[in-house]
Amino acid sequence: MKRVLILGSTGSIGTQTLDLLAEDEGSFRVEGLAARSSWELLLEQVRRFRPRFVGVVDESAAQALAEHLPAETTLFRGPDCVERLTVECEYDLCVHGIVGAAGVVPSTRVLERGRSLALANKESLVVAGEFLMELSRRHEAPILPVDSEHAAIYQCLHGEDPRTVRAIYLTASGGALRDVPLDELVRAKPEDALRHPNWDMGRRITVDSATLMNKALEIIETHHLYGVPAEAIRIVLHRQSVVHSMVEFVDGSVIGQMGPPDMRGPIHFALNHPRRVENTRLKGFDLKVFRHLTFEDPDPVRYPSLELGYRCVREGSDAGAVLNAADEVAVAAFLEGEIGFQDIHRVNRSVLDRRNGAGAGDLPALLAADARARDLAREDVESLAGMPSPSPSGTQSH
Repeated sequence: MKRVLILGSTGSIGTQTLDLLAEDEGSFRVEGLAARSSWELLLEQVRRFRPRFVGVVDESAAQALAEHLPAETTLFRGPDCVERLTVECEYDLCVHGIVGAAGVVPSTRVLERGRSLALANKESLVVAGEFLMELSRRHEAPILPVDSEHAAIYQCLHGEDPRTVRAIYLTASGGALRDVPLDELVRAKPEDALRHPNWDMGRRITVDSATLMNKALEIIETHHLYGVPAEAIRIVLHRQSVVHSMVEFVDGSVIGQMGPPDMRGPIHFALNHPRRVENTRLKGFDLKVFRHLTFEDPDPVRYPSLELGYRCVREGSDAGAVLNAADEVAVAAFLEGEIGFQDIHRVNRSVLDRRNGAGAGDLPALLAADARARDLAREDVESLAGMPSPSPSGTQSH
């Protein structure tokens, strides 16, 4: 029986993981669950799966949960509770669904223990890719990507010689604002950016899908996971989200991984790796879904964020940490109505321009770069928040 630890159990990845585990209880045992503050849902999960450990970041939520926990469940609370879970809980596989740079340290601890890491926290590799890949090799701890794109690439490369890869194609839906006229993007509101046409995801990643910052970050992830240079990583708009990514080989062959837009597919693959296990609820070929598949080049004017991802691969060092930190702050400010949609890119580019590049390969230095970038981003947000709103006619300059 595979022992599983789930970080971010009340989020989208966590709840879908638990749905899959409930269908195959004889193969898995949930050993630990972690959440930020949604203690009522976490309590339901505890009662259903009876984990030995739970962690809650928010102190007041932890106190509320503590009054209802069964005696056999140990509660960790506070900012370090997730890290404690990764160190003190016994598990074979950690499903890591926490959002943001807060997920980097837990990823580090899982790999240091030589455990398998089913990674949906893209920020881990964006912030500390070289460091984490070295840990994975040193401790023989596999990183199993849960992002649909990287899970697709992982499957496309199975049994292939990495030296025969010509290019990797990351597919992108284009997000909620893909058909909004360019001169109207300046008026885009959070509720507009959050209406994703294909996927049900968290708020930050849904906004990142609208700016294509999610693909900029995935460019950095792809570089670290598969060792390919920036020029071999390409983005293609694929509105249907059926082809999750493709690999082109030196002989001109292209292998793609396909399936309906359902995150349970890559989660199920990671849970059961290295085997493929039947799941009758997960659909394969569906003529209604697969009937029309289209591909387009992304417009660099609509999606200026993409170049920042390529830039981070070329520059290396702490560039990924800086870009991710700036984006976390900028997206949060947009969702709070402090800045406009196109200001997100302005903040990200401005902060990346001012990085000092001192954090290469050293986790404390990378985290320090993250903290400094957040301070710079907040300064930019305050500056932009005090400026008059730009007119629609100026939206194409960046």
